[in-house]
Amino acid sequence: MYRVLDEHSESRERRDQLTHPPYQKPDLLATAPNQLWSWDITKLLGPAKWTYFYLYVILDVFSRYVTVWMVAMRESAELAKRLVEESCAKQNIRRGQLTLHADRGSSMSSKPVAFLLADLGVMKKHSRPHVSNDNPYSESQFRTLKYRPEVPDRVGCIQDSRAFSQRFFRWYNTEHRHSGLGLLTPAMVHYGQAENILRQRQEVLDVAYQRHPERFARSAPQPPTLPNEVWINKPVQVR
Repeated sequence: MYRVLDEHSESRERRDQLTHPPYQKPDLLATAPNQLWSWDITKLLGPAKWTYFYLYVILDVFSRYVTVWMVAMRESAELAKRLVEESCAKQNIRRGQLTLHADRGSSMSSKPVAFLLADLGVMKKHSRPHVSNDNPYSESQFRTLKYRPEVPDRVGCIQDSRAFSQRFFRWYNTEHRHSGLGLLTPAMVHYGQAENILRQRQEVLDVAYQRHPERFARSAPQPPTLPNEVWINKPVQVR
């Protein structure tokens, strides 16, 4: 019977099916600090099973600089709103300057955060549902955090989690030589020190080349360069 129905295009799904609207793929560009931020929330394991502390982090996509972070007992739209407001105040964000990108978590898509961004003149963008690649910089930063050798398996209390986070983000912003930033630290790029530091590196390499050119078989050495643009989902150019 089903074979006959299929031949006459009469065999189909009879149940009501939920249809989802098409979600646009976010393609976002940053060419300088404080143009594009990414933020997310991750869990830190608490002292007992099924206990967690929630780590909120806002990251500048161009410089990878963590502008602000917070550890809380719960995930809350009001806490997220306070964090975004504090970060914008610290970085002196002007209206129309910034785009804030996040996934579609309850805090990220909440009305208090949306109303705050509208008041501040900050554009908001969201990842597509169930697509972690749309928020790669926050995910990569969390991976760096959780794979550090000093990260505890569990933290005893919220004060311990804050103490660990303070040490980690101080190291990450001011000491971590980021491979995606030409081996510069996020703070160097975020606060405009990159050009001078790269110039100093080139001067040192030039002196080394003049003294011992035989050590450089192919050409004069150059330091790793700093990318002049950073994308989330760079559009593919069709030839």
